[in-house]
Amino acid sequence: MLGINIHAVKLRSATAASVALQLLAVSTIPALSAGDPAAGQRDFATRCAICHATTAGENKIDPSLAGVIGRPSGSVADVTYSAALKSAHLTWDNATLDMWLQNPSSLVHGTNMFVNLPNGNDRQDVIAYLNTLSTDRTTPPAAAQ
Repeated sequence: MLGINIHAVKLRSATAASVALQLLAVSTIPALSAGDPAAGQRDFATRCAICHATTAGENKIDPSLAGVIGRPSGSVADVTYSAALKSAHLTWDNATLDMWLQNPSSLVHGTNMFVNLPNGNDRQDVIAYLNTLSTDRTTPPAAAQ
């Protein structure tokens, strides 16, 4: 024998194949990138602002999204939520918002939300914009400048 440990070679090959598959999987899934808040504000204005305000305490058809990051789903007072969203027990963070904006009814079957953002870059831009909205602001960031 040449002193080659066949089991070690197989293990290294399997490990290398596993790492390669993981890298391939990660590269094909859109990353939760930082996004562009200014582009997100424009997308928000055209797709979301009809139903959602950005000023804390100002609800439209649906709740204000000021301070949405970290907020439990279905928790804003004086908003009529679907039973599905009330019982979803989600916490809005970047990853949850990404899934929600991609396909709301896939994440919460029975939701009343019907607008989606199929483009991953658009979603990341809107999420970046939502991250700029805190509950202590009285006007959206762009208006304050």
